[in-house]
Amino acid sequence: MKVLVAVQSYSLPNEKVSHFFVQVRNIYYKQAGLDIDVLNFSAKNDYVVDDISVYSYKSAVEKIENREYDVLISHQPNLKSHLFLFLKYGKYFKKKINVFHGHEVLNVRKVYSKPYDYDKSNSLIKVIIQEVYDKIKLFIWNKVYQRDIKDTHYLFVSKWMYDEFLKWTKIEESKISPASSITYNCIGKDFETLVYDHSSKKEYDFVTIRGNIDGSKYCIDLINQLAFKNPKLKFLIVGKGKFWSYNQKAPNIEWRDSYLNHNEIIDVLNKSRCALMPTRTDAQGLMMCEMATFGIPVITSDIPVCHEVFEFFDNVAFIDNENIKGVSLEEMLLDLKKKEPYQKNEKYYAKNTVEKEVELIRNILS
Repeated sequence: MKVLVAVQSYSLPNEKVSHFFVQVRNIYYKQAGLDIDVLNFSAKNDYVVDDISVYSYKSAVEKIENREYDVLISHQPNLKSHLFLFLKYGKYFKKKINVFHGHEVLNVRKVYSKPYDYDKSNSLIKVIIQEVYDKIKLFIWNKVYQRDIKDTHYLFVSKWMYDEFLKWTKIEESKISPASSITYNCIGKDFETLVYDHSSKKEYDFVTIRGNIDGSKYCIDLINQLAFKNPKLKFLIVGKGKFWSYNQKAPNIEWRDSYLNHNEIIDVLNKSRCALMPTRTDAQGLMMCEMATFGIPVITSDIPVCHEVFEFFDNVAFIDNENIKGVSLEEMLLDLKKKEPYQKNEKYYAKNTVEKEVELIRNILS
């Protein structure tokens, strides 16, 4: 069985990292013995990364037309690239798996929090364009996904994502349920095998790590408020963005304008008493899941998806995004410390996530 994984963009060797959650999956797939290639819609040339062949659209189509693939796996299917692939070349695959991670099947403006005022996507014209695009997108996916149910499996990264899919695509659950399943994103291997060092010297009381601090859903504004409210506590925020060009930073916040690899993340976590990771919207919140599995105390937001993904995690507490004034970080951290030592939670281990995907792929043709 030969598998093609289609994604809008993909990591380049020794350069830009993109859609790492797909890359991690593919590495596991290959280690498990699956024969996979990647279609990178954004690539102009073919290349190899992690000993996996990555093809441009032109090259991939040649292989598709030669009927070299049995299964097509599409992550975050979009109208720009995946739609034409489904409509013209879907017939060349015996089975398809669509993996849903978030915005691709949501009304973005209604589900996600309002962008910060300085965010250019907040302009009236862009708001209107996004709303029109989402209406068209959801209308088209309603038709295409119902048409393709007979030979497609629909995979969701959380129950929240599944419920939102039904809500916005308006596809009846009775139709999609037999052809769907829920499997959470897998965490990086280091977060599974290593354990948070409670006894090491701590440089920070709270650490927040985000790829992009400009997304309002990541609540940097709330963290800043909490820092002002707790001047004796030291906060570290890691992530790139322009937020501090438009907002006064609390004096007890240290900001690192950078990205961290897994080794660097673990080093920072071991230097911190607690991870502070509030969110306004998330389909799963993979970084939070990695932190919680690693074993550091985590404080996140009191929203349904967070309660879903952190069920049975003793080291996670929740704050009300709408009542920051009533939050006592020290009291919450003390309550979390009382539960130590934490038992390592295996919910996001490979055996409960990506290995289930491997099993799904292997069995989908039977």
